[in-house]
Amino acid sequence: MTPLVALDRISVAFGHLPLLDAVSMQVQAGDRIGVLGRNGTGKSTLLRVISGEQQPDAGTVWRAAGVRVARLEQDVPLAEHRTAFEVVADGLGALSALVRAYHAAAVAVAERADAAALDRLGRLQHELEDQDGWRLEQRIELVLDRLQIPADTLVDTLSGGWRRRVLLARALVAQPDVLLLDEPTNHLDIDAIAWLETFLADYPGAIVLVTHDRTVLSRLASRIDEIDRGHLTSWPGDYPAYLRRKAEWLASEAVQQDTFDKKLAEEEAWLRQGVKARRTRDEGRVRALLAMREARARRRARSGTVRLQVEAADASGHVVFEAEGVSKAYGGRRVVREFSTRILRGDRIGLIGPNGSGKTTMLRLLLGEIAPDKGEVRRGTGVAVAYYDQQREQLDPDCTVFDTVGEGNDTVTVNGRSRHVMAWLDDFLFDRERARSPVRALSGGERNRLLLARLFTRPANVLVLDEPTNDLDLETLERLEAQLVEFPGTLLLVSHDRTFLDNVVTSTMVFEGEGRVAEYVGGYADWLRQRPAVPGAEEGPAGPALPERSPERGAAPTTAARQRLSYNEQRELDALPSRIEALETQQRQIEEAVSHPAFYKEDAGRIAEVLARRDAVQAELLAAYARWDELDARAATRSS
Repeated sequence: MTPLVALDRISVAFGHLPLLDAVSMQVQAGDRIGVLGRNGTGKSTLLRVISGEQQPDAGTVWRAAGVRVARLEQDVPLAEHRTAFEVVADGLGALSALVRAYHAAAVAVAERADAAALDRLGRLQHELEDQDGWRLEQRIELVLDRLQIPADTLVDTLSGGWRRRVLLARALVAQPDVLLLDEPTNHLDIDAIAWLETFLADYPGAIVLVTHDRTVLSRLASRIDEIDRGHLTSWPGDYPAYLRRKAEWLASEAVQQDTFDKKLAEEEAWLRQGVKARRTRDEGRVRALLAMREARARRRARSGTVRLQVEAADASGHVVFEAEGVSKAYGGRRVVREFSTRILRGDRIGLIGPNGSGKTTMLRLLLGEIAPDKGEVRRGTGVAVAYYDQQREQLDPDCTVFDTVGEGNDTVTVNGRSRHVMAWLDDFLFDRERARSPVRALSGGERNRLLLARLFTRPANVLVLDEPTNDLDLETLERLEAQLVEFPGTLLLVSHDRTFLDNVVTSTMVFEGEGRVAEYVGGYADWLRQRPAVPGAEEGPAGPALPERSPERGAAPTTAARQRLSYNEQRELDALPSRIEALETQQRQIEEAVSHPAFYKEDAGRIAEVLARRDAVQAELLAAYARWDELDARAATRSS
């Protein structure tokens, strides 16, 4: 099959080391390619080369005749005094001017139905019919609607996140042969991401996708292309298959490099023996040694791993936050209505809802940054908060990376130990040159890492994270996820990353519209399972939508439902998620011990003891699950 685009040994360098080093790649019709790699490894550069916006320093790029390519950039300062409809219509190419003109004429007729306006609208309507323009206008309106973009809003009045949505819409309506998407899920809410998944799954052209969203990768990608140390490796199959095969490959590479290094050391020792090594009959061996030295010098080490650790403060009181009858509105729009909750020490709560539904407002209400219009919020004793700001307003763009973390000092204190700022930044993959750079020079992923580096130097027993995963590469994302799982304090997390929510939180607050906030046990997948069905509703192409329920007939929040249980049953139900989590951790530790090759070399009595404990933990876990289901079902039944 003839490829749509083919790259043959291309190289691109910005500095002494190439970002892309003799990279070859083909994009075939129907491909679904996920491009992975650490921040700064060249993923966006690769997309620009495929689109033709950047020429490689070496190598060749071939494109099929007439092939159409569209690309969504990761960060674009789009600032145009035009409506969103007009900007999105640019993606239609030659017909864009006609579609824009018809839309403007229709708006003019709606405002003033004079003869001239009606005549212009009629002429444009005939032209659209002749060129099948109706279908194209409907495509624009559909994409704008699904991405919740107001068609007639001026683009230069939108925030950065909404401008990026406009650019995504422009790329989607073009329906090119090759669609290049660089972090398309950033700044989208869960509903919009679900719709985008469905749209891309049915898309007829080829897709090359850079994303950190593991749910999107697992559903869409049929091939993973990874950029690592300048080289591109292609892994056929889906994302889970890539994870398995990559782990095996890394283990094999480590063994090969270890064998090579031992051989090199032996040859170096042989050479140092002196005269014997310089005999004519040994010249071939010396030349082989020189070649090994050159190969070792060319080897590029894998990028370091971010070492995340949170500066833990002393434990807070048992009650961290308590809200009673809280309401908040802006300009007559209810954001939070009559909401009551109690957040206890150790709770791990995810906040789910569309953009603008009130998640950040809820955080600010609980933290006391804004006052409720009605009701009361009480803060517990000994609460030390570290707050990750979604909009990164806490970063001064003119300040250096070093001073942003050090705040005038050369050292920081982490978990009671003094660390030099440069050493701490090295844990977050900032070298000396990058540490002296201003914040404005950093990429989106680097700014996120910097904010985490500063955040984790502050003693905290409550972490409040508002969209911390945007722009992070997958490895850093997984490290952050693991750190949050181990964090002993309380966590409030706003995220649209469904896998991240499922792996980290134990309960969710769901913003259901018109100020309604309901609470559910578990993460995103658990909410999908528990949410009440909407009578007569069908799941459309937008994927799962937030439930629309009237306050009279809908299920009451979980907290209200639980109050109908007896006092002891309520306490038992509240404690079960933590107990289940502890049992699962214990089960995982036992399974790791049992699966180790050295386990069965131990004393027979010790082996029998561990195996018996494994069976006992499994039984306890099943009993806990059954009890949780029973109490949760009773609470839901009594609340209906």
